[in-house]
Formats: sequence, C-alpha cells, structure tokens
Amino acid sequence: MVGAILTQNTAWKNVEQAIANLREAGVLDPGALFSVSSQVLEELIRPAGFYRVKAARLRSLVGYILDRYGGEVELMAREPGWLLRKEILSVHGIGEETADSILLYALDKPFFVVDTYTRRILTRQGVIKGREPYSEIQRLFMESLPADVELYKEYHALLVELGKRYCKTRSPLCLECPLYLEVGCG
Repeated sequence: MVGAILTQNTAWKNVEQAIANLREAGVLDPGALFSVSSQVLEELIRPAGFYRVKAARLRSLVGYILDRYGGEVELMAREPGWLLRKEILSVHGIGEETADSILLYALDKPFFVVDTYTRRILTRQGVIKGREPYSEIQRLFMESLPADVELYKEYHALLVELGKRYCKTRSPLCLECPLYLEVGCG
C-alpha cells in the first residue's frame, strides 16, 4: 500500500529506496508508520519526491486502516472489493489509480489498474481517444478479461513494460514494438 502512494509521479527505483528507508527504520506497519513524526516520515520517503504531500497521504491511509480495521490489513482484505474501493477513495489524496493499485497488489482484489502507460498505449493503438474517464478505460479491461487477480497483475505489468521500453512519451520506438506488426502505431 505504501508503494501505491509513493509511486505517484515517481520512478519505481526511487520508491524502492524510500521503502527501504521505511523498512530500515522499522516503520512499515500501520501503527509504526502512523506514530512516527511527520518530519521523520518526510525524510524517510524523500527519495520518492513530493515527500510532504506523500507523507500526508500515507498518514491519511494509515489512519483509515487503524480506525476502520485496527491496523489489521488481513482483516481489511476480507471485505468485499467494491466496499473497500469506495472506502479507500474516500481517503484524502487517494484517487482511482492508487486505490485500484492497493486493491490489486496489496489486497488481491480484481480491479484493473489504469495508468499513464495504459492510456498512452491504448490511445496510440486507436482503442481510445485519450480523454476517456478512468472508469471507462478500466471497464474495457474488466469486461474483456476474466476477474482474475494474477491475470490483471500480469497484464498491467506487461503494459507498464511495453510503455517503458517502446511506447515512450517522447520518441516512441514503434517499429521495434511487439504490437507494431499486429496493430501499427498511432
């Protein structure tokens, strides 16, 4: 869950460093994370960038988990996905992508994550125009694929890798892209 917040507008390698800092400080569980001072938390997650905003968002999420589930993530994971999504989206600073990342990767709930890579790839392939709401893009996947957590994780990871390697914001490598022979490049 921590990673879902720290990865907002940040490269994963920077998130890994911030998580390593939290682990080394012994503050990865909800209670410890909530009790550490804001100044210490900000310093620990500094490598992830936007550390003040992200520290506040982490505190909000952890506060919710402590208040609603006594800090027990396992208890939280027993709740229906739709209910968790509604609750997580009500936490200050948590949007759809972050909520769905938490649901899919931390709680093993089948919610497809739509990120910048997904949107860019689908736009360039002509599947979407690029301005569609998150829910509409997510529905494309969730109605076309079985509701399978591992499938969603793998599919999302493949889209991220495709986006990083080939479907870059600037200078996309369309001719090298594995999708090029199938669908071309927009």
